Amino acid sequence: MNRRFFSIILSATLCLTALSACGGTQSQAPEGDLLAAIQAKGEIVVATEGTWAPWCYHDESGALVGYDVEVAQAIAEKLGVTASFVEGEFDGLLAGLEAGRYDVMVNGVDVTEERAEKYNFSAPYAYNRTAVIVRGDNEDIKAMEDLAGKHTANTITSTYAAAAEKYGAEVTGVDDLNQTFELLFSGRIDATLNAEVSYYDYMKAHPEAEIKVACLDSESTQAAIPIRKGEETASLLEAVNTALAELSEDGTLSELSEKYFGVDISQNQNES
Repeated sequence: MNRRFFSIILSATLCLTALSACGGTQSQAPEGDLLAAIQAKGEIVVATEGTWAPWCYHDESGALVGYDVEVAQAIAEKLGVTASFVEGEFDGLLAGLEAGRYDVMVNGVDVTEERAEKYNFSAPYAYNRTAVIVRGDNEDIKAMEDLAGKHTANTITSTYAAAAEKYGAEVTGVDDLNQTFELLFSGRIDATLNAEVSYYDYMKAHPEAEIKVACLDSESTQAAIPIRKGEETASLLEAVNTALAELSEDGTLSELSEKYFGVDISQNQNES
């Protein structure tokens, strides 16, 4: 009986010791740091559309390629990890980033005041001019002001949709650029707004397309990398900015831009 009682006491003591040890480990754990977690895992999860050439798209072999893809991979290399891409619709990716399902979003995301309230943005790594794209026979739109009362299409939370609405257009929501052009060709919309370089890339792949640039917005937009807000993401933002600065200084961003766009959009051409 005494032996049995001693065995029970010993077992209970061992259990309490184990629980105490586990509790001690938890209390000593450092506060969350996303960069440290990424480097410990060896992987950074990158959100991107995968349907927006030449930013992020699939080539003939099915591989995910593009300016944003290679920029993300170059940043990951600077961080000492690999980039793992998750594809989806633009609006859903932003929501997923905010919810913490992805570490960063690299998808030519333009910086706006509204977005800056929700996310921390890296330094700009690309500068865009917005083009108003119409069918070849359209002579009604020749300036941004001519969008008033017209029908356009874009992903609803994009800066292109915001620009169209700013000039009085009625915007139809779409999932991607291909769907936008389908609406334009069918005559269901009058125009669409998008990056000037995306238009030229589309025309390079579809030279028979009867569309044209009606006008360009006078101001360039800045594309940067959004990261969710919070103390745990501060070191990641700093590391991404350091990586981008190094990639700009060593000419990598310029080379990638020339490769995919034919021009260097990594530098602000409006600066003197």
